Amino acid sequence: MAVDIRVPALGESLTTATVARWLKHEGDYVQHNETILELETDKVSVEVVAPSAGQLGKCLPEGTEVEIGGVLGEVDETAQAPEPSEELQHEEPQSSEPDQATPKKEKKEDEEIAAPQPQKAVEREDDKDILFASAKKMTSLTRGSDVREKRVPMSRLRQTIARNLKAAQNTAAILTTFNEIDMSAAKQLRAEYKEEFEKKHGGARLGFMSFFARAVIGALRDYPALNSQIDGDEIIQRDFVNLGIAVGTERGLVVPVLHDADQMSFAELERRIADYGKRAKAGALKLEELSHGTFSITNGGIFGSLLSTPILNTPQSGILGMHAIQDRPVVKDGQIVIRPMMYVALSYDHRIVDGREAVSFLVRIKQLVEDPRRLLLDL
Repeated sequence: MAVDIRVPALGESLTTATVARWLKHEGDYVQHNETILELETDKVSVEVVAPSAGQLGKCLPEGTEVEIGGVLGEVDETAQAPEPSEELQHEEPQSSEPDQATPKKEKKEDEEIAAPQPQKAVEREDDKDILFASAKKMTSLTRGSDVREKRVPMSRLRQTIARNLKAAQNTAAILTTFNEIDMSAAKQLRAEYKEEFEKKHGGARLGFMSFFARAVIGALRDYPALNSQIDGDEIIQRDFVNLGIAVGTERGLVVPVLHDADQMSFAELERRIADYGKRAKAGALKLEELSHGTFSITNGGIFGSLLSTPILNTPQSGILGMHAIQDRPVVKDGQIVIRPMMYVALSYDHRIVDGREAVSFLVRIKQLVEDPRRLLLDL
């Protein structure tokens, strides 16, 4: 009896997926609930398990677009599982000792006789002409393109990223404002309590992202327009913060969301951010972990970026861009000193956020990070 392998429920607002990769192939014997296939949606990869044990039958080819409930393949439950002992017996004769009837010396002589003799290379002008003509012919066969080029299909995730970024530019009135932050106090605090923090909180590392996350949460309380969004002719205002943290992966950029981040401690923020980073790169994020963000942070500094203009993660109205920390000369109390400085950028939707609010929001971030005691005392 054959049991159909069907497309599972994909999550909020998702109705289609693409067959990304078969982990098992036609003819393979699979176990019940064994992962056999990966589907790619607009947001994440979805693993599909075998509905029962048996032999995998005819399967849809990779790259096929499917809908929820659609048939992906089938499992023949009547097929017998292969006997491990039979496979071992089949492999044993291949690993047996060499044939004792043939002396090793004679085998060596045979190999020497059979070995091809090296030929002396002779270079001629004709050969060069032939090679040139062959290369020219290969180029013409590719419809005018370079033979070193190749075409590969865009993944659904990459298509979604491209569509959303273009929609952000077409819809929102995006403007960016900049400032710079002296990271001296944050670096000193981190260096002083890093080991103690890690021991107390089960290995959670004290990084700079939690400082900025808490600073953003504090600034959003003072300037809630950046935590709002436009919906038609209405503005959706929020009394909570779902903070998105952009993560770059091989498959593309994803933005997992810390839901109710305003209720989290430093340690919980660090644990969740680290966990999201690992699972994002492994393609193991859940759909609900990528939804309902209200504001985002992106850190180009980890790749060495000194300054950038981040683009909105629509329909959100604001995104904070962090950058590399660099020692620079600055003036403090009338003296030129060297300080670890970071440029920060705030991109915002000018339809809902005024310039005064945006600039004041970024100044508030600067105040909180430059004096972390304000974060602890909620000042």
